[in-house]
Amino acid sequence: MNPAANTKLPLVAVGCSAGGLRALHVLLAGLSPDLAASVVVVCHTGSEDVSLLCELLARSSALPVGEAIERTTPLAAHVYIAPTGYHLLVGDDGRFALSVDPRVGFARPSIDVLFESVADTCGARAIGVIMTGANSDGAAGLKRIRERGGYAVVQEPADAEVELMPASALEIAGADRCVRLEEIAALVNRLLSQERDGGMRNE
Repeated sequence: MNPAANTKLPLVAVGCSAGGLRALHVLLAGLSPDLAASVVVVCHTGSEDVSLLCELLARSSALPVGEAIERTTPLAAHVYIAPTGYHLLVGDDGRFALSVDPRVGFARPSIDVLFESVADTCGARAIGVIMTGANSDGAAGLKRIRERGGYAVVQEPADAEVELMPASALEIAGADRCVRLEEIAALVNRLLSQERDGGMRNE
């Protein structure tokens, strides 16, 4: 059985690190309040607790923002932040899973781990978004999303506060669209509207 068949809800997986707080503020403020997808975020913050990050993002987000909790099912029009110290995955049953497996690329949570699980679970219903950051985490995961039929969005490196992460993603995975930060939310809104009407590939 194809694991992607188990998850009908589209999922937007977002990865960022250095400069990510501002980037997330801009992205989340522009997403449609009735977004027909869950948004799941890995942001390397260096903090021991993501509750403050959730609180800060909620101030500008059009959607509710909270920490991803083990075994819960992500809901449409909600934003979930990966907790500190755990890899966050989306299982074949569509529920969140947390892992204390070794760090990947010095990171836990790892963007690659999240993206790869989303690719395998959601297939063509996945949208991967890579924004500003100071390492290459997320590039391999974004490649997996594209290989499974999902859609890859990368912030233009020259537009990013720190360009290494989006530049690495472009080099390793490529992108379906490479756009400025201020354009990402509108693009995601359009993609999900098209997915509902029969496919994101019309973008």
